[in-house]
Amino acid sequence: MTADDIRQKYLDFFAKRGHVIVPSSPLVPENDPTTLFTGSGMQPMVPYLLGQPHPLGTRIVDSQKCFRAQDIEEVGDNRHDTFFEMLGNWSLGDYFKKEQITWIWEFFTTELKLDPEKLYVSVFEGDSNVPRDEEAADIWKSLGVPVERIFYYDAKKNWWSRAGAPENMPVGEPGGPDSEVFFEFTHVSHDLAYGEKCHPNCDCGRFIEIGNNVFMAYLKTDKGFVPLEKKNIDFGGGLERMAAAVNNDPDIFNTSLFKQIINSIGIEYTSQPAMRIIADHVRASTFLIKDGVLPGNKGQGYFLRRLLRRAAVKMKQLQGKELAKTVDAVVATYPMYLSKSDTQPIKDVIQEELDKFDKTLDEGLKKLGQVSAFDLYQSYGFPKEVIVELYSQKGMKFDEGEFDNLKQQHQDQSRTAGKGMFKGGLADQSETTTKYHTATHLLHAALRKILGTHVSQKGSNITAERLRFDFSHPNKLTPEQITEVKKLVNEKIAENIPVTKQEMNKNEAIAKGAMAFFPEKYPEVTNVYSISDFSMELCGGPHVSSTGEIGGIKIIREESVGSGVRRIYAAISQKTQGSKN
Repeated sequence: MTADDIRQKYLDFFAKRGHVIVPSSPLVPENDPTTLFTGSGMQPMVPYLLGQPHPLGTRIVDSQKCFRAQDIEEVGDNRHDTFFEMLGNWSLGDYFKKEQITWIWEFFTTELKLDPEKLYVSVFEGDSNVPRDEEAADIWKSLGVPVERIFYYDAKKNWWSRAGAPENMPVGEPGGPDSEVFFEFTHVSHDLAYGEKCHPNCDCGRFIEIGNNVFMAYLKTDKGFVPLEKKNIDFGGGLERMAAAVNNDPDIFNTSLFKQIINSIGIEYTSQPAMRIIADHVRASTFLIKDGVLPGNKGQGYFLRRLLRRAAVKMKQLQGKELAKTVDAVVATYPMYLSKSDTQPIKDVIQEELDKFDKTLDEGLKKLGQVSAFDLYQSYGFPKEVIVELYSQKGMKFDEGEFDNLKQQHQDQSRTAGKGMFKGGLADQSETTTKYHTATHLLHAALRKILGTHVSQKGSNITAERLRFDFSHPNKLTPEQITEVKKLVNEKIAENIPVTKQEMNKNEAIAKGAMAFFPEKYPEVTNVYSISDFSMELCGGPHVSSTGEIGGIKIIREESVGSGVRRIYAAISQKTQGSKN
């Protein structure tokens, strides 16, 4: 059974049980400056889990593309990857524990035909805030899971909220216990380095988590926890891990999701960490570029740059094929997300970055002995093993302890920042973000009016301080063109035009001229936002009610970010003359 089979079986299974299939959201959240990437299947669903009605109903299912930047350094073993797919199903105030546990057990044992004797489950052990989840344990028992394969863990393992453990949750925050499902690779021996006894949450590799059922059942108040009026289900299961379980092989790189990619490297795969790094990093890079990310020194671009440079060094060490050529294999593996027309533009971005890296390597070599080993790693992109080779050749002492300590500090800071951003808001809908989001629609339309209809959105990013908008255009904008664009946007803001929303069939809206960045991500019936006859776009929001609320914009700078792609940074300025707000 291939991963494609698993994905389709999952979607079909829940569709038969009343769930609407929705497309994957992009890897870069459109309206959320609080996080760099979509890192879980739940993330795009947070507004609906918090109470906002979903336009497609109370039962939803999807396969969400995800990227976790904090896992880059972990890639190389048999189970870590940066890009992955999360199969998810949600009940938004509809069914609850009994239905969810029963269905997911049926899916694993009947659809995937996993041996029930190799499946273990975990439930919340309870604490002073919330009682032990005996209800979930009893349901598992009723399905035939023996007591000895049901494990109780604390809030660190079996509780979900945006703020973490119950004691960290602010008043007004929802959360609840969860129940995970694990598959046991009985032929894998327990590694005593991870403890005397093995158990489902052991990290030795004998067990792998294949699904997590979150029961969002409680609301924190100033008097403690109370039951939510509408309880939600949030299930997430990694496709790569499910495929590994179906194969009864703990190495996710032996699944169909990696087979073509690894074969394209041109070297026989014998569990080499370097090959795993190349396969993962090229796969992740392909999807990031497809979703509008370009290599850079900040934000999303910084992580793409790290992926490509790390993969390039590993490929040189293995003396494999050209890195860009592996993109063909990624595209062939994911026809549901990528098309052959995507291949060359993605290759061009990768090759341009590798050419820059060659120059950076030369600069770094000149700095050898002048800067620290960690600077070579952090600023010039040299992997640790390359630095150790170089130091040995020059007869220089490499302080591995100091290097590892600095590297760990950097990783801890990245993880802390990532968690902080993730808790910060998710699908941020603050007043400032809402203004910026509507401003991107005006900017997009103005660019098409001034430069031509060849202009189309290639990506965007919004923070509390500015908006960034990427668009297709072959040439640098002249000062006059920038002035015209800014003038036109501000004129539309000053006119205080109502921003209207209409639910329409996606194909009908596009046929009528609606613009869409990644049209495949939108369901068949979607929201279309119009600003008179000036702008019409498919979008998930949020938006101001009229353009005058924005106040006005100023263009900070315009630059190139790759072949045929330009970038504009703009910020909200003071109210424009004539604005009614």
